[in-house]
Amino acid sequence: MKSFGVHLFFLLLLAAIASVTVQAFTGTYGINYGRIANNILSPDEVVTLLRAAKIKNVRLYDFDHNVIKAFSGTGLELVVGLPNENLRDVSANADHAMDWVKDNVQAYLPGTQIRGIAIGNEVLGGSDEFSGFLLGAVKNVHNALDKLKLSHVVQITTAHSQAVFDDSFPPSSCVFKDNVVQYMKPLLEFFSQIGSPFCLNAYPFLAYMYNKDQIDINYALFLPTEGADDPNTKLHYDNLLDAQIDAAYAALENAGFGKMEVIITETGWASHGDENEAAATASNARTYNYNLRKRLAKMKGTPLRPKNVVKAYVFAIFNENMKPGATSERNFGLFKPDGSISYDIGFHGFESSSAESSLPPLKDIRAAGWIGSCSIILTMTTALLLQF
Repeated sequence: MKSFGVHLFFLLLLAAIASVTVQAFTGTYGINYGRIANNILSPDEVVTLLRAAKIKNVRLYDFDHNVIKAFSGTGLELVVGLPNENLRDVSANADHAMDWVKDNVQAYLPGTQIRGIAIGNEVLGGSDEFSGFLLGAVKNVHNALDKLKLSHVVQITTAHSQAVFDDSFPPSSCVFKDNVVQYMKPLLEFFSQIGSPFCLNAYPFLAYMYNKDQIDINYALFLPTEGADDPNTKLHYDNLLDAQIDAAYAALENAGFGKMEVIITETGWASHGDENEAAATASNARTYNYNLRKRLAKMKGTPLRPKNVVKAYVFAIFNENMKPGATSERNFGLFKPDGSISYDIGFHGFESSSAESSLPPLKDIRAAGWIGSCSIILTMTTALLLQF
């Protein structure tokens, strides 16, 4: 009887820990590791750079094995990506989904702390090329994780652009576009069942660029401003990012998913652009990203969801010289390809940079002891779950 009680206690304890580890984003500040470039640091050097910057949460857009291996034993927490072009195959064939999870996730646990899988990126709201495959891919990957006893270790998400919304101002009026709802509603229903958040790529930079006449740049940069009021909720907004997040919450509530958490999976500001991208300057990029760090360090919510701490992955580690499109697309990096800083927001690069700043350094607000303890607990839990 005693042994049964001990066994039951262990199972309950394991279940309780597992319910915590399913969160792919365990901090408030993370970064995207884009690699559309031919001149950036090696994955091992990137790990050194991120550890020096004390950035623990990292998102990939693919499942490159050299990158995943480089993160092994580092304590950094990784979200790997299943690219859009893989959705059709994984959606159509559960065995292929199982093989993908075994080859690209299970094979690297628990050494590499893979905490999440991003299924596609910005699939809905634009071309419908991959829209019909998203839910099937999500379900097949989740079922594979479940069969491998990894669904309490690795979280499933997918990131959306603001193109999924019909109207985002005022925030309370935001709803999903009619042509998106048919795909979004069943996806949200499944995510609600498995406890996944709504992931949003939100760029005040882009919103300002497209609406210069209506948006004060100070409002977009977290600088002092009159802000904006939502006439329906009577809530006041002192920065654009909070308004964008609350617009997503409003759309979710309107769709019947008011309890779902919103996480920002991309946000940033370009440091250089074309002639028609006057706001893309190093000064503005530095101001936005510095103030974003301060905003996230406060660990507070938004006017509409004050208890939901805002979490965001900044875009991105590097300027990526091979990205297509406008010049701004290739200049979102906090770091230059050689690891030196693009501008000073408190991080230290591999080399001294000519970038100077009058901004004071941001104090490190994360307690090293807590981070270390969490990493140990998460690694032990992963190892235990893999044995069952």
